[in-house]
Amino acid sequence: MSSQDRERPALLCVPFAGAGPSFFHPWRALSAGRWRLVPVELPGRERRIMETPYRNVVEAAKNSVDDVVADLGEGTRTVLFGHSLGAVLAYELVHLLSTRDVRIDRLVVSGSPGPWTQRERRATGLPDEEFLARVEEFAGFRHEALDHPEMRELILPVLQADCEMHENYVPSTDERVSVPICSIRGGSDGLVGAEQAQEWRSATTGDFSYTEFPGDHMYLVDHAREVLDLIEAESAFGRGRQGDDEHG
Repeated sequence: MSSQDRERPALLCVPFAGAGPSFFHPWRALSAGRWRLVPVELPGRERRIMETPYRNVVEAAKNSVDDVVADLGEGTRTVLFGHSLGAVLAYELVHLLSTRDVRIDRLVVSGSPGPWTQRERRATGLPDEEFLARVEEFAGFRHEALDHPEMRELILPVLQADCEMHENYVPSTDERVSVPICSIRGGSDGLVGAEQAQEWRSATTGDFSYTEFPGDHMYLVDHAREVLDLIEAESAFGRGRQGDDEHG
């Protein structure tokens, strides 16, 4: 990696349930050199397809943080973005990264209630067909790969593990982070209400902002460019006030 790449701020993207790093690959072109895009690679998908997926968010964060630090590089200014499951995983990573030599500008959480709120309706433990119907209902769409038996056989166990770790998530600490938090949701998201999305205000001692985009729970599929523009605006807004030595 060139020194120029190292000097650019990083956007660390944490995937939602069932997704892998490739979801964020189009964001590289859309970000147009504003950041070095760094997707978190979790076991059970894409290049790590043969590895056993995690079933616990806190464990996933602890076991991923060394790789994340290595991918980011020492002293890199970093914004974390996570959608749904990715939001709570990113929150756990902020706690861990605050003790490492990574400068976190901001945490951007998407499609997620505050970290202390668990979903009332669950998919974990349902038989396969009912599980997929419930996840489809939650997400507002069905992934076409699930209609192909071979792909379904690969994807289903990861999706089930991801849903289990999301639905059973309990934060590792009650201590709030000190980095500013921006919460985003689709305006017609039937899974996460506006009040729930604004619960993140209580998760930080820093600034908090809240934005809605048109769409449902998976609004970001159609609004990637707008999300990136918002992240840039929010991060530039917070940069001048963010101390270099803050810890979460």
